[in-house]
Amino acid sequence: MLKRGLFITFEGPEGSGKTTHSKLLCGFLRKKGFKVLHTREPGGTLINEKIRNILLDPKNKGMDVGCEMLLYMAARAQIVKQKILPSLGQKKIVICDRFTDATLAYQGYAGGMDLKVIDNITSIVTKGLKPDITFLLDIDAKQGLLRAGRSKDRMERKSILYHNKVRNGYLSIAKKEPKRVKVLSSTGEIGQVQKEIRKAALKICH
Repeated sequence: MLKRGLFITFEGPEGSGKTTHSKLLCGFLRKKGFKVLHTREPGGTLINEKIRNILLDPKNKGMDVGCEMLLYMAARAQIVKQKILPSLGQKKIVICDRFTDATLAYQGYAGGMDLKVIDNITSIVTKGLKPDITFLLDIDAKQGLLRAGRSKDRMERKSILYHNKVRNGYLSIAKKEPKRVKVLSSTGEIGQVQKEIRKAALKICH
C-alpha cells in the first residue's frame, strides 16, 4: 500500500496518444495491486461532462479564449474537490488525462492569455495541488491532428499554427519543470513508449 496518494497526469497535443497510454498505465498498476482512479479533463463528473460538451461542440466556434479558460477551470475545481483530493486522501493513485499544463499550453501559449493570470486562477481551483509526475507525449502537430481523425471537435478544428503553439507551449513547460515533466516521443511503438512510462511510474510508487 502507498504511504500517500500519488498524482500522475498525462499531457500532449491532439492525437498524441495520452488517453491510450493513461488507460494502459491504469490497467497495469491495478494488476500490480494498486488502487487507481482514472479520470479526464474536462470530464469525470456529471457536471464536468456537461462542461466538456460545451467546450468541444464545434457549433461554439466563436467562444472567447477567456470564456474557454474559465470553463476549463470550473471543471477542474469540481474534479479536484469531488474526485481527486478524496482519492489521494485514501492513498490511491490518481491518473488524470490532462490537467493544469493543458490550460497553460492551450489558452496561454497558444491562446495568448497571460500565463500569470492562469497560474493565479489555477492555484485557487486546485488548492495548490500539483502532479507528482507528468508524462508529456510529444508529437508533430500536423501528424497528431491526422491521428485524431476526421470527426474533429472544436479544439481540434483550430488552425495548424494554433496547434504548433500548443506543442511548443508544452515543451516550454517541460523545460521549466524537468523534474516533474517527462517528455516522451509518441511516434514510437506503443509498447516501447508504455514500457518507459511504467518504469518511471513504478519508481515513485512507494
